[in-house]
Amino acid sequence: MTASHHGAVSTRAHHVIVSGAGPVGLTLAIELARRDVDFVLIDKAPHSFAGSRGKGIQPRTLEVFEDLGVLDRMVAAGGRYPPQRVHTEDGPVDRHIMEHQDPVPAEPYRTPLMLPQFRTESLLRDRLAELGHAPRYQHELLHFDQADDAVTARIGTPDGTTTVRAAYLIGADGGSSMVRKALGIGFPGRTLGVRAFVADVHADGLSADAWHMWNEGTPRQIAMCPLAGTDLFQCQGGAPLEGDVDVSAAGLTAMLCERTGHDGVVVRDVRWSSVYLMGARLADAFRGGRVFLAGDAAHVHPPTGGQGLNTGIQDAYNLGWKLAAVLGGAPGALLDSYEVERRPIAESVLGLSTRLLREAVRRGMSRGREAQQLDLGYPLSPLTGPGDLAGYRAPDAPLTGAGGQPVRLFHLMAGPWWTLIGHEVRDVPAPRAGLRVHTTGVRGEIVDSGGHLRDAYALSPGDWVLIRPDGYVALVTADLTTVESYLNQAGMHRPQR
Repeated sequence: MTASHHGAVSTRAHHVIVSGAGPVGLTLAIELARRDVDFVLIDKAPHSFAGSRGKGIQPRTLEVFEDLGVLDRMVAAGGRYPPQRVHTEDGPVDRHIMEHQDPVPAEPYRTPLMLPQFRTESLLRDRLAELGHAPRYQHELLHFDQADDAVTARIGTPDGTTTVRAAYLIGADGGSSMVRKALGIGFPGRTLGVRAFVADVHADGLSADAWHMWNEGTPRQIAMCPLAGTDLFQCQGGAPLEGDVDVSAAGLTAMLCERTGHDGVVVRDVRWSSVYLMGARLADAFRGGRVFLAGDAAHVHPPTGGQGLNTGIQDAYNLGWKLAAVLGGAPGALLDSYEVERRPIAESVLGLSTRLLREAVRRGMSRGREAQQLDLGYPLSPLTGPGDLAGYRAPDAPLTGAGGQPVRLFHLMAGPWWTLIGHEVRDVPAPRAGLRVHTTGVRGEIVDSGGHLRDAYALSPGDWVLIRPDGYVALVTADLTTVESYLNQAGMHRPQR
């Protein structure tokens, strides 16, 4: 982790260095940017990622994207998963691996969105640009040192090396993370004995109304999935554990012919491809001093269940507000909760992804409620206060503003602040920076006209609900003193008068 200090120290230090400009790094950058935290986002790649790899956006991540201001763009650019069409000797059989589920008041998004990863990243970059920032490609983190008060990093750029000083460094630099290796953090796990290939292709001879699959559950399995919002197919298949795999247009065409038993499907060109060995790994720690790991740098998943990208994005969503809060004066111990909260989630999701892989090999792919990530929470977190719902995702609720217009609780929560909801309360706490207070009842500015807020949070008159900036319930209590004490401990003190 030692750095050799060639070149001059940058004349402008940053609060945070984010290494890795994939979906995790971009999400973290947006979180920092909208909180006015100074940062630099770097990536050693020459340009943005061009593949479809993580194409499934789970309902919980859709809620995150709504808060970040990109949800509608994401949905417009993508689409629903098509039915899976399994081609058998007796003919094709259609099945729905992800049934559409209508929204309910507490859960506005209940069906995964298909969106190729390159489009997800593009839309996140657009949002980051609106906030005045952009990734710096061809910027490679070479070495770093850390002291009690800062991290010093040496970065290779097209113009040579430069040295940058920051309060924190975040490694969002993938499964082969330089940051994790430099910290000496173990990355135990195992390969899963499955090698596969994936390629984004233009192809003729195949309808785009279904996710086509042949030889399901065998080493000769191959699939062609139309990528929503594009004219591409994602070609996927098993590969031998040893040897080269020809993923050229001619090679894939020949493989399709051999595995499907007919020559009607022709790959015209290959936009992107990858051959990989599936694995499941979890870092021994998500933090080393002033350096944090997020996304694949901290946990690597098999692709089954569409969990990896989503878990990484939620790492960033969890870490971003905490970094900003501590840089703004909140207790440094707040950052200790990142690993406490996110590592058990990653461990649980790894178990799900691995189990879904075994099931897919035996009897085909299926995904249920647990893949949606709506039920994940932090009940054992040091940030979790009283209340049965504390530590879990805050449900949405349709409400009515005092002016007569409909509003959703998620709209009131949107943005980089804490939200406090008082249900039929009398006293209201003093205003303070970083907190928005809303009340129902007499003189309240919101009306729980359908009782959805009351029911979702099991509220009685006089109850308060405190919701964290990342949309998890901090506490539910009738004691306003408990609320005040919690806010003070989180660094949100009343302004001095």
